[in-house]
Amino acid sequence: MNTHSDYLQKILTAAVYDVAVETPLDFAKNLSHRSNNRIFIKREDLQPVFSFKLRGAYNKMAQLSDEELQRGVITASAGNHAQGVALSAKKLGCKAIIVMPKTTPQIKVDAVKNLGGEVVLAGESFNDAYDYAMRLVDEKNMVYIPPFNDPFVIAGQGTIGMEITRQHPRKIDAIFVQIGGGGLAAGIAAYIKNVRPDIKVIGVQTNDSDDMKQSIDAGEIITLPEVGLFSDGTAVKKVGKETFALCRDLLDEIITVNTDAVCSAIKDIFDDTRVITEPAGALSLAGLKAYIARENANNQTLIAIASGANINFHRLRHVSERTELSERREAILAVTIPERPGSFLKFIEILGDRNITEFNYRYGDDSLAHIFVGIQTAGMDDLNQIKQKLEDERLPVLDLTDNETAKVHIRYMVGGRTHKIKNERVLSAQFPEHPGALPRFLRAMKSQWNITLFHYRNHGADYGRVLVGVDVPDTDNQAFHDFLQHIGYTFHDQTDNVAYQLFLGAE
Repeated sequence: MNTHSDYLQKILTAAVYDVAVETPLDFAKNLSHRSNNRIFIKREDLQPVFSFKLRGAYNKMAQLSDEELQRGVITASAGNHAQGVALSAKKLGCKAIIVMPKTTPQIKVDAVKNLGGEVVLAGESFNDAYDYAMRLVDEKNMVYIPPFNDPFVIAGQGTIGMEITRQHPRKIDAIFVQIGGGGLAAGIAAYIKNVRPDIKVIGVQTNDSDDMKQSIDAGEIITLPEVGLFSDGTAVKKVGKETFALCRDLLDEIITVNTDAVCSAIKDIFDDTRVITEPAGALSLAGLKAYIARENANNQTLIAIASGANINFHRLRHVSERTELSERREAILAVTIPERPGSFLKFIEILGDRNITEFNYRYGDDSLAHIFVGIQTAGMDDLNQIKQKLEDERLPVLDLTDNETAKVHIRYMVGGRTHKIKNERVLSAQFPEHPGALPRFLRAMKSQWNITLFHYRNHGADYGRVLVGVDVPDTDNQAFHDFLQHIGYTFHDQTDNVAYQLFLGAE
């Protein structure tokens, strides 16, 4: 096994503590008790810029010559690395230009400006911002400070692993580390595998931004065509050559999780620390919880990195909604009842004292009615009991809790069935949320076909989610396909989605 032992000296001699602080390793009492494990959270949210990124940025910039510092630095970042570079530039007395994606939360943009960095917004993902930054490097003859794919940046992040082993010298079973470009995971793994090789180091990615996992599985670096933007701090389409090699050789595995799991982890960290992390900041804990569930882990010592806390306040609505669904504290069900007196009462009696969070119904025909209902539950066992009781009473039930279209769109649209549209095609799309994004989408959708349904809601999640229905005769299928390819958005066909069929589809 290649342990990349040359990184050990780089980490031990990293110049991070001129600006960074040694953050505490906090015991997560509530989560530990609930899972029957010993869970600790490494509090990188307590850095001066509320993120670990300061470590790598400063360590890299501390190596620059006076001549390079006089030319100034430039970087591309989704936000946290940007703040690290801005603060480091302020400390070292040099100019800093920060290129950030247009989707970057405003709190991160404002923070960079407040630290004296010059902000340029370009593109919709990190890689778009990177391409623009590299053009500026050539134009202005400035020094580029990479966010992850650099030995000094990686070594700076690796000091977190050094602190963990010093703060907890006893047995540690696994450390969970979020991965975007891979600098944090590479640095921590490089230290741990050279000093405490018995400790597992497990990477965590969202299932819609998992370039590192896919690249390692493929045996070569690949580029994702698109990435999910909810966890904006890890929204990277292509990892670096250096981070790829380190993660490939040193990580024990990479776990992927979904948005709901990340939202649940944000709540878990809040419950134990009263700190609200950003989605990327809670990603490692989401992976830790998935690992416990998969392995049925008990009495283990597990550590997660709270990597950052730069979150826009308005995103908390979305986080709160999805947390309940992830933990099965709320379930969304579609229940079919006979259209006759007493049916509603029977349905309510089956639910018992459980709190109904949402209830949508509209008369369909003389025989059957479909109800869209949200119910507070006590977990998966409770949900299964509810479904079994409904089936026993011959009330067919469909669990829509994991149906993304139902959660994002249908729950706000129930009651719109029609008998007049025979060739409705229903499509979902998402696009980066920035000024003018929705009007641009609507202008692009203008076509010769009639739009029959449209739902958009700003979820505070940095991307717009749209459900659109279009009346397309069968003879126009190829022309419609060509049209969708031409307008440049990624669509997913939802015409056969059961939630749409039950509550909105043609009768």
